[in-house]
Amino acid sequence: MKRKYSLSFIAIVILLALGVTGCYVNNQIGKLKSSDEREGVYSKYSYYSPAKDEFISPKEIISNPEQTTGGNPGFLRFFKTSPNAPEFELPKQVLTKSDFPEVPSTYAAYWLGHSTAIIELDGYRILIDPVFGNAGPLPIIAKRMSVSPLQREELPAIDIVIITHDHYDHLETETIKFLADKNIQFIVPLAVGARLEGWGVPKSKVTELAWHQTTTHGSLNITATPTVHYSGRSYNDKNKTLWASYVIKGEEKNLYWSGDTGYGEHFKEIGRKYGPFDLAFMEIDAWNKGWPNTHLFPEQVIKACQEIDAALLFPIHFSTFDLALHPWDESIGMVADLATQNNIKIVTPIMGEKVIPGTTPTTKWWKPQ
Repeated sequence: MKRKYSLSFIAIVILLALGVTGCYVNNQIGKLKSSDEREGVYSKYSYYSPAKDEFISPKEIISNPEQTTGGNPGFLRFFKTSPNAPEFELPKQVLTKSDFPEVPSTYAAYWLGHSTAIIELDGYRILIDPVFGNAGPLPIIAKRMSVSPLQREELPAIDIVIITHDHYDHLETETIKFLADKNIQFIVPLAVGARLEGWGVPKSKVTELAWHQTTTHGSLNITATPTVHYSGRSYNDKNKTLWASYVIKGEEKNLYWSGDTGYGEHFKEIGRKYGPFDLAFMEIDAWNKGWPNTHLFPEQVIKACQEIDAALLFPIHFSTFDLALHPWDESIGMVADLATQNNIKIVTPIMGEKVIPGTTPTTKWWKPQ
């Protein structure tokens, strides 16, 4: 009889644990508008398919699992420590609120690892793709290879949050909840607003942008532009939300933020319509022959910079998560060498370091000293 009760107790505990985990994951995924709502709002855009209830990439996303460099270990690899992680803690400038000026600079940038950064422009402070923890719906999934130089609780006053798309390594539930009641304008691609609203951000604070649509904030003009990519946070919501790159134009500086993207004709189009650029923040990592047009290969980073007419390259999207089965420093080493060979100026700060791009000297910190 005791054994029967023990087994019943264990079963109840397991069911409760599964229920709690399910609720937690569901909250991490976030909400979406219904398909009828999406169709009614987004069907006017050529890159939305009412029939499939999906947004469409400018180029079809290709997957060649049999060509995956480094093998194809599947999703389970995200539960393990990456064999491509650095064997030492990467250099960083640890930041707290007191390290930021009360009034944001006219022009400065802080790279916080992967695709998270703070840009100060015209006296406004912009936070992009804020992720301070791991990159999955559970804390044990897609662990960071290097601790963030800034914790979300130490964020300074933020004027604008920009989200490129809803993948976990770009949109973090707990950070949005933390920022939800602050006096912040949230700028997101089409359909991502429902995610934020579900986590407590008032609808009045959220601006959804279609590609080539612009919103303003004081002297800043912020325009969403196309990328070759996709979206989704669970097995059944792929491409239900849009993804974007951004043009951020101030009084004197014109900046480009690539978001996640494969190579495509959109770079030439962006260069023609919005260039030249004083600075381009370009993703450089997570490329693999198994998914040949989901992210930029190193030589494509250089080509894209040339096509958008960028005076200075600021590499992002590397050294934090192992998303593509190659050594953590491979991409930055290749891109830096290619930039030199092609006479492209590059700024490579350590995480957390404040730089005035084009003025502050930076080093090849990823190389052994």
